[in-house]
Amino acid sequence: MSKTRSEILADSQRKGILAGAAVAGTVAIGVLAPPVAAVAAAVPAALLAYRWWKHRAENGIRF
Repeated sequence: MSKTRSEILADSQRKGILAGAAVAGTVAIGVLAPPVAAVAAAVPAALLAYRWWKHRAENGIRF
């Protein structure tokens, strides 16, 4: 069963907020902790941002 456009947009918003929070957390870790911790935190943040970007591209949502 396919999703409606509003469900796709809500899913994109949820993924975007999650990716943004992960990036903000990575920046905070980068300021407060050693660089090694920031690099370790950047990997999941980059993965979440990539998934959000890919979701928007696959569903024809403008950037």
